[in-house]
Amino acid sequence: MDKMKSFFPVKTGVILLLVLIMTVFSLNGCITTVSPITTATTTTATSSVMTTTSTPSEGIDPTWTPSYTENSDALPNIADVVALVKPSVVSINVQVPYDGFFGTSIEEGSGSGWILDESGIIVTNNHVVEGATSITVTLDDGRVIGVDTGAVYTDAINDLAVLKIDADNLTALNVGDSSKLRVGDWVVAIGNSLGLGVRATVGIVSQLGVSLQVDDGTTLYNLIDTSAVINPGNSGGPLVNLAGQVIGITSAKIVATGAEATGFAISAEEASPVIQALVNKGYVVRPFLGVEGLITMDQAVANYYRIGMKEGVLVRGIQDGSPAQATGLRAGDIITSIGGQAVTTFEGLTHTLYKAAIGEPLELSYWRDGTEIHTQIVPVESPPPSFG
Repeated sequence: MDKMKSFFPVKTGVILLLVLIMTVFSLNGCITTVSPITTATTTTATSSVMTTTSTPSEGIDPTWTPSYTENSDALPNIADVVALVKPSVVSINVQVPYDGFFGTSIEEGSGSGWILDESGIIVTNNHVVEGATSITVTLDDGRVIGVDTGAVYTDAINDLAVLKIDADNLTALNVGDSSKLRVGDWVVAIGNSLGLGVRATVGIVSQLGVSLQVDDGTTLYNLIDTSAVINPGNSGGPLVNLAGQVIGITSAKIVATGAEATGFAISAEEASPVIQALVNKGYVVRPFLGVEGLITMDQAVANYYRIGMKEGVLVRGIQDGSPAQATGLRAGDIITSIGGQAVTTFEGLTHTLYKAAIGEPLELSYWRDGTEIHTQIVPVESPPPSFG
């Protein structure tokens, strides 16, 4: 979801030009809805937006478990897929404080989400709701529901978020098995494209298992590359198969000069354990070493720190009482492998670590003063994040 500054055109003759210009201005991945353009959706009920400084601690429902469905037969045509899925897709509108040259202003943005559970649990992207002080969800039937911002749980590493709304007569989507996707399979992307209401686009799976570094330096893994048209505002919406099952969550888009835009979605296989952790606990427990300030080594870093090593990951700090400290790691050491995997980048190190088992020893190699040291390190549970 891409944010952009909103304004009201004065002359009818330049409305279309202004709308096109506004779509290229972004802030933190969310877009602003364009006020002069309206949709046919009618708001039938509105609840006030809730803001809070409460401290989430146990997630939405500690006992919740996802129910998955086997991939079933395709529906007769795309219209049937859209008719099945669209009632469960929501538009998400946010307000985010923005510190600019002339002081703090409020930026408005929009994105998408989908109903995971009939109790009101909704899945979206972290970047859709990140930093928002006001969140509203618009349902397919026109109801506008305010969201308690203290009941929004996010995971920036995987760009996922869950939130809870208080509403009845909700229809949840089924989650499919994305591991059975093949390149060439038909998929449908449904979301609040350009902030103008929920729309559907169709395409195929172009590539599987894609890794993509996004704007903030975070790398997303196991993405689905699709030719289905994805615009700003689609973020957080579902990518579904022809059985109407969610096999991905739309998350990112690359536009290259002279090339058609390529859309990406987080696979359901990658997202499902993260979503369950957010619902159950409010955060994701990951293997934790207690190393800080990690930097990917290259020639520039080697020159700056006057280190005769150009590959690996430089450690700049160690947390007291952590596995790293117990193992003997120090600031200035360069990790070269972990868990039997060579380490060349910070992203590669974290991805390997997050796949490890908590409490199980990992082989660790690091370079210090011209000598490579081999040892073991035992990851522990990551501490819960600080809220409020």
